[in-house]
Amino acid sequence: MTPKKLQERKQRAAKIVVVLKKIFSHARMALNYHSTWELLVAVVLSAQCTDKRVNMVTKDLFKKYKKLDDYVAADLRAFEQDIQSTGFYKNKATYILAAANMVKKDFNGHVPDTMEEILRIPGVARKTANVVLGNAFGKVEGIAVDTHVRRFALKFNLTDSRDPQKIEQDLIVILPKKEWFNWTYRMIEYGREVCPGHTHDCTDHPLSKIYPKAATTWPRAK
Repeated sequence: MTPKKLQERKQRAAKIVVVLKKIFSHARMALNYHSTWELLVAVVLSAQCTDKRVNMVTKDLFKKYKKLDDYVAADLRAFEQDIQSTGFYKNKATYILAAANMVKKDFNGHVPDTMEEILRIPGVARKTANVVLGNAFGKVEGIAVDTHVRRFALKFNLTDSRDPQKIEQDLIVILPKKEWFNWTYRMIEYGREVCPGHTHDCTDHPLSKIYPKAATTWPRAK
C-alpha cells in the first residue's frame, strides 16, 4: 500500500465511521448467550449461518447442554443433529466438542482470555477470537472480519485483499484502535439494514455518497 493510498483510505474510513456512528450508534452483537463458553459455541455456529438461525438453534441447545461438562460428555452424532440447521454441522460439531475437551483439560474449564491461548482451541480462528475476547473480556486485539466486513472493505476500497486475515491487518492500519470493536457490528447492521449482499441500486446509500464507486462495485463472494 503506497503512502498516498494509505492516507486516502484513512480519510475514507474516518468518514465512514462518522456516518455509521450516526446511523447505528448502539450496534452490538446479535448472538444470544449466557456464558463465555456459550458465546464461543454460538460464534463457531455462526460461520456461514445467520445470527437469527443460530439463536433459534442455541435456544434449545443451551437448555440441553447446560454446562461445559455436558459438551465434554456429548455424543458426536447426536450433537450433529442438534446443530444441523446451522450448516456445515459435521465440522462444527467436531470443533465444538473438541474445544470443550481442550477448555476443560488445558484451561481448567474456562475459556482463555488471551489471543495466543484462544487460538489454540479447535475451530477458533481470528474472527471468533476477536468476537469472544471483545465481548466476553473487553479485550480488543483486532477486528472481527465476517462476510459483511469483508464485503464492505472491498466495496469501499479499504483493502487490496480478499483474505480475511489480510483484510483485518489492512483495517487495523487505517482505523484508530478505539473504533476496532464497533466497526464490525456497525458494518453488519449496514449490511442487514441498508446494503444487502444481492445486486441492487445503492447509489443513494449513505456510504456510497462518501465513495461513489461503491455504487457499482459488487465484490464476489469468494
